[in-house]
Amino acid sequence: MSSPSLLKQLKRFTPLVWVMIVGNFFVRSAYYMVWPFLAVIFYQNYQLSATEVGFFLTLAATIAVLLGFYAGNLADRFGRTKLLYTAVIVGVVSFALLAVAQSLWLFAIAVFLACLPRTLWDAPSKALLTEELKNPEDRELALHILYFVVNVGAALGPLYGLWAGLNGEQFSFIYTSISYVGLLIALVYLGVKAGPVKNSQIDLSKTVPKFTVWLGILRKDSLFLLVLIATTLIYIVYAQMDSSLVQFLTRADVPDLAWLISSLIITNACVIIVCQFPLMHVTRNWKIENRLYVGGGVLIISQLIMAFNAVDNYVGWMIAVGILSFSEALIFTNINIYIDRLAPEHLKASYFGAAGLCSLGYALAPILGGLILDFATGMTLFITMALFALSAVVLYRVAELRPRELMDPS
Repeated sequence: MSSPSLLKQLKRFTPLVWVMIVGNFFVRSAYYMVWPFLAVIFYQNYQLSATEVGFFLTLAATIAVLLGFYAGNLADRFGRTKLLYTAVIVGVVSFALLAVAQSLWLFAIAVFLACLPRTLWDAPSKALLTEELKNPEDRELALHILYFVVNVGAALGPLYGLWAGLNGEQFSFIYTSISYVGLLIALVYLGVKAGPVKNSQIDLSKTVPKFTVWLGILRKDSLFLLVLIATTLIYIVYAQMDSSLVQFLTRADVPDLAWLISSLIITNACVIIVCQFPLMHVTRNWKIENRLYVGGGVLIISQLIMAFNAVDNYVGWMIAVGILSFSEALIFTNINIYIDRLAPEHLKASYFGAAGLCSLGYALAPILGGLILDFATGMTLFITMALFALSAVVLYRVAELRPRELMDPS
């Protein structure tokens, strides 16, 4: 049986699905327009020390991740759209504050609030998107498109942030606030026109457990916990490219370091953009677990190349990052698909919210990589990351073989 054509699948996407996709692009763009430059803004405008800047950024990121975990359960209990509206309203307020804030503490509060729309939007939007599309192949395509636009947003966001925030045009953040108003209008309009949404139209408080009960269910869902641990390890490995790899090359006094780092970033983005949809086509008939195994294996190869690559071999670094990016294009969307298949229908947002905890891997990566570089070598770092990736593949395999018994949430 041949797979449905791309055009036929896209025609089955409802207006609400497109709003979730475009909304994710917009929310992620807005997040990355602020986040990469916060350290610079805090230093230039408020003369904070490195420790003080690190405190603000770590606190904001950690609270946002934990709030996303809780927000997923809230979305299941009280409705997806309520959390989406909250995310957009917070976006309006936070970017308006960024535009006018003059004191350190007001700006810090605005920064924290600007991190929240992404957290509040992520799990409910994925849950709503997967509920709207009953065909599993349509869900997979939507999640692939979602990951693609998120990557585009992550690339374009810093460019606008550079123009608006670092060139003295702080008030330009008001345009983002106004754009959030447009997203709010689209939500209100299409929330009515898209028709009833299953979990938004029933008394969810009677069918979805409260947060404390949900924690008990999660603790006993050992298969899902294995997937979370494996994914966190995967995130730690990927995050080394943004932190420890740069530190390693900097300490090695590599000539033309800025050019090399820029080339690696461009390589990463280009490989993901070029390879994602061809990979989706090639692997469409593969088991989801097999996609993760292959992606994990490719990731291991990338780390081994980094471990044995000569520090001044620029081509070797670009090949290694290209292979890493190939694995990223294969793994990241399929993790979302895997979570969607593991999650019970009435707990979609809760499971996507719990999956957000894996982002703590990004928070742990810099300090872990820094410790290894301080006390060992770059080769040790990348071999350790290869072992992390291998451990993740083993955990995915264990999860596949483990029988699953879901708890009764009532």
